[in-house]
Amino acid sequence: MSARLRTASVPTIECDPATARDRLTAADVDVGPGNTDHERWRAERGDAVAVAYDDKVVVQGAQPTDLTALLRDGGGRAHAYFDGASRGNPGPAAVGYVVVTDDGVVAEGGERVGETTNNRAEYEALVRALEVASDHGFDEVDVRGDSELIVRQVRGEYDTADPGLRERRVRVRELLDGFDRWSLTHVPREVNSRADEMASEALEDG
Repeated sequence: MSARLRTASVPTIECDPATARDRLTAADVDVGPGNTDHERWRAERGDAVAVAYDDKVVVQGAQPTDLTALLRDGGGRAHAYFDGASRGNPGPAAVGYVVVTDDGVVAEGGERVGETTNNRAEYEALVRALEVASDHGFDEVDVRGDSELIVRQVRGEYDTADPGLRERRVRVRELLDGFDRWSLTHVPREVNSRADEMASEALEDG
């Protein structure tokens, strides 16, 4: 499986560095001294590095979600876009997602998901988008996708006899229930173009 995670803007969390350090320490994250006079401290977990300054913490690395979920306080609202693609039905498939806020893109990515149908790829893309939004610590999410079938199934307006789709729908609802507020909306493909690009690029890279 090939995967691509892109963080268009380095996550910056405005907070009290001392409180943030206590939170990371309580989560068994290794926190050490900064590398320069301007850095209050540095912390590492997985592929993420958090650097504290006077009034903020900047998270760097390939997987910033390893630390941002621990640092965010009060969550906030995100907009998540998802799209699945397959070459054949079933056939080689990939997913794409984009998570944004009013400040810009938080994370975007695409990855191969093996051989499956287009509808299952759409569900996998939705799951991935929700996982990323949750990992970033958001407590509200507005989700948009161009698969009317998947949107209506998750909202309970359509049913499905496919056991695999039912299983993924359960997983999606579990993830949605983890947010304080959520919405799921069908949008035209042109509105979902970036998530579509992420899925298409991952499919081509495979």
